[in-house]
Amino acid sequence: MTLRNELAAAIHKEQFDVSEGGIYFPRQGVLARGEYFDRVNGGAWSRTPNLIVTEGLAHILNVALGSTPKPAGYFLALFSGAAAPVANWTAANFAAVASEIVSLTEGYTSPTRPAWTSANTNTGSIDNMAAVASVTIATAAQLNVTGAAILTNNAKGGTTGALVSATKYAAARVFQNADVYDIGYRLSLTV
Repeated sequence: MTLRNELAAAIHKEQFDVSEGGIYFPRQGVLARGEYFDRVNGGAWSRTPNLIVTEGLAHILNVALGSTPKPAGYFLALFSGAAAPVANWTAANFAAVASEIVSLTEGYTSPTRPAWTSANTNTGSIDNMAAVASVTIATAAQLNVTGAAILTNNAKGGTTGALVSATKYAAARVFQNADVYDIGYRLSLTV
């Protein structure tokens, strides 16, 4: 059985461990983990580990080693909900369970989710740190953002495609009107 098939079977049978370090497949000795990076108005970067959801793991395997075509892109979403991500979150339920921020006037000015633009890698990690996503905040008073996610659909509030990962920040990010928010994401696989 190939590694792809073994990992797909492990996902289907829920034979993996979810921890702060990532998702570990003990039989195969594979660790998948990700982390979000964010900063406001060019300040210092903050780093937050994420949860790669089951749908995201299946998507990564099916695109990289299976027959699923690569999507047109990957996109970052911001949310304001109190719920922490769980493995069964999907693109179909993300906007509702996370309270995705979709407003142009009490959110960010882009009509779509910002693109996650990565560079090819020669290591076990891939990220968009050379071309981070940026959004300009729009709010009459202040905007609270409690987390971020990466999906294959660019529509704010969209429910198709795949949710790759999500994270809830330890403390909400509080924004004022016209703040510029930069978001990076790194995915790492180790064997």
